Amino acid sequence: MWRASSVQPLPGATLTGINRCMPRKRALRGSGSLVLIASVFLITFATPVYATEPGVPGSPDVGSDLERERQASTAELQTVAEQAALAAKALTALEQDIVALRADQQALDEKIAQAAASRAMLDEQISAGEQSMTGLSERQEAVRLSLISRRSILAEVLAALQRIGRDPPPALLVSPEDALSSVRSAILLGAVVPEIRAETEALAGDLKELAALREAIALERQSLTAALARNEAEEQRLAELASEKTALQAESQRRLDRERERAEALSVRSAELESVIATLAGEIVSLRQAAEAAQKAEQERQRQLAEKLERARAFAAVAVPDKNRIMPAYNFSKLHGTLSRPAKGETLRYFGADDGTGHTLAGEILATEAGATIVAPADAWIAYAGPFRSYGQVVILETGEDHHVVLAGMEKVNVAAGRFVVSGEPLATMGQTRFAGSAALTLASERPTLYIEFRKDGQPVDPRAWWKDAMSSRRATNDT
Repeated sequence: MWRASSVQPLPGATLTGINRCMPRKRALRGSGSLVLIASVFLITFATPVYATEPGVPGSPDVGSDLERERQASTAELQTVAEQAALAAKALTALEQDIVALRADQQALDEKIAQAAASRAMLDEQISAGEQSMTGLSERQEAVRLSLISRRSILAEVLAALQRIGRDPPPALLVSPEDALSSVRSAILLGAVVPEIRAETEALAGDLKELAALREAIALERQSLTAALARNEAEEQRLAELASEKTALQAESQRRLDRERERAEALSVRSAELESVIATLAGEIVSLRQAAEAAQKAEQERQRQLAEKLERARAFAAVAVPDKNRIMPAYNFSKLHGTLSRPAKGETLRYFGADDGTGHTLAGEILATEAGATIVAPADAWIAYAGPFRSYGQVVILETGEDHHVVLAGMEKVNVAAGRFVVSGEPLATMGQTRFAGSAALTLASERPTLYIEFRKDGQPVDPRAWWKDAMSSRRATNDT
C-alpha cells in the first residue's frame, strides 16, 4: 500500500522535483482555443520580470547602488576639494617663501658685490702703500750713500770738534803754529759746518719722516691686513649664506613643482569626479524615470491581466473547456467537490485509516472491476508513468499549484511522461487481480484495487475534499 513514509524515489522523477523535470514545450493539438489558452496561461503564470530579477535596469536596488556610488563620489570630491584648498595654501606659502628667498639672495649678492669692491679698494691701498714704501726706501738708501760718501770729511770735522772740545786754543797767546792750525780749523769748520748742519738737519728731517712713514705704513698694513681678514670672513660668510639660500630656493622650487603637480592632479581628479557625479545623477534620473515607466507599465499590465482574468472567468462560467487545451483549465485548488474518481468502484479504505500494519493510510484504496479503464480525474501533465516495485504500474499527475495525484496498482499504462491529459482521458487499465501491497495484503477481497493519493507541496492530503458527493446536485465545471 502507498504510504508517505514508504515512498521511494521514482525512476526519473520525484514527487518534490516534478516541476523541474516536466517539459514545458508541448505541441498544440488544435488551434480552436489558442486565444483562450494563451490568456489563461498569462493570467495564471505571468509575473513581473523586474520584480523577480533585481539586476534588471530600473529595479530599486540598482538605483540604490548608483545612489550609493554617487554619494561616495560626492564624498571623495569633497575630500579632493579640501586637499586642493590645502594645496593652494601650500602653493601660496611656497611662492611667498621663494619670493623672500630671492629677495634675500639679491641682498646677499649686493653685499657680496660690496665686499668685493671693498677688497679691491683695500688691495689698491695696500699697493699704494707698498709703492710709497719703495720710494721711501730708495730715498733712505740715497741718504745713506750720501753719508757714506762724506764719511771722511765728517770724520775730520768730528775729530776736530772733538779736539776742540777736549783742548780749546787760547784766545790771546798762541804760537804761530797753533794759530795756523786754529785758522785752518776755523776755515774748515766755517766751510763745512753750515753745509753739514743743513744736510744733518735735512737728514734728520728725512729720517724722522722716514720713521713716521714706516710707522704709518706698518699701522696701515696692519689695518689693511685686518680689513682683508674681515673682508675674507665676510665674503666666506656671504658665500655660505648664498649657497644656503640657493639650496633653499632650489628645494622650495622643487616643493613648489611637486605641489603644482599635485594641485593639477587634484584638479583633474576633481573634474573626473564631477563628470562621474553628473553621469551618475543622469543615470539615476533615467533609472527613476524608467522605474516609474516600468511601474506604470506594470500597473497597466496588471489592469489588463485583471480584465483578461475577469473575461476568462466569465467565459469559463458559460463555456465548456476545450479538449485541445495544453494546460489545466482551472486552478486545482478551486476544484473541491467537482472531481470524479478515476474509475467506478467501492472505496475500501479512506485517507487516515489504519492500513493493517500499524500505520495510517496516506490515500484511498478503490476496488474496481477487472480490466477497468483508469481516467484522469483532472487536467494534468504526466510527471511519471511506469512500474514501481510491487505496486504495479504507477502514474503521477501534476495538476498545478504544487499539487500531484498518484495512481498505483494498474496493470497497463497507455500514456508517457511529459504528456498533457485532460480530465476524463484514459490513462491505464486494471488487471484481473490486485497487486501486492502492505495495505492491500490485509484486504479479504481479491478484486483489483486502485491506490489514489493526493499530495500538496510533497505532503499527502485527504482527497475526499475534491470528490463529487453522490448526494450533491453539483456538476464538475470541467466534467467532460
